[in-house]
Amino acid sequence: MRLWTRRRSAFANYDAPDSGFQVTENRERFFVLTGGPGSGKSTLLRALKQAGFSTSLEAGRSIIQDQVNIGGAALPWNNRALFAELMLSWEIRSYRIAEQQTGPVFFDRGVPDVVGYLRLSKLPVPLYFENAAHIFLYHRRVFIAPPWREIFQQDLERKQDFEEAVRTYETLAKTYRDLNYELFELPCVSVAERVRFILQKSGLARPS
Repeated sequence: MRLWTRRRSAFANYDAPDSGFQVTENRERFFVLTGGPGSGKSTLLRALKQAGFSTSLEAGRSIIQDQVNIGGAALPWNNRALFAELMLSWEIRSYRIAEQQTGPVFFDRGVPDVVGYLRLSKLPVPLYFENAAHIFLYHRRVFIAPPWREIFQQDLERKQDFEEAVRTYETLAKTYRDLNYELFELPCVSVAERVRFILQKSGLARPS
């Protein structure tokens, strides 16, 4: 287990715009699971859902499937900037849906992931992406799945190789640290053990 502590970052002196509303009251029940592709994150979220917790859908895979079906251009191998725009809209929409729910919600990535994606792609990060990362807030404890070669697989939507998965993990870790989140690295163990780890570290474990 590795605990990433909060650090002062490039965002430390950032002042969020006066948006006229606050999206902070729910952050204590909104937990993010992030990490590189093929690290077991989606399987883990399905297990959390089966355990009775609310979860969100990952933006990237769903957008890719929809864009392929309609012949759209917002694909990571075609137009990464446009792909990021759709991902940002998806993450904000997921946040809004979660606001209407009660109890803990586990997110399959969050708004900071989109900032990290642009950084990974060496594309400019528009100011409104940074604004979104400071307005739509999650619990400070973020769970990150490390690269895990033994379970990594490519598929129709996941075209990245393992080396890019490692770079994605590193970029996302830095992005979340820059935004003053604490990162808890998931152990490379069974799904059931990972679920127990998350529930313990999030304070949601049921008394035995």
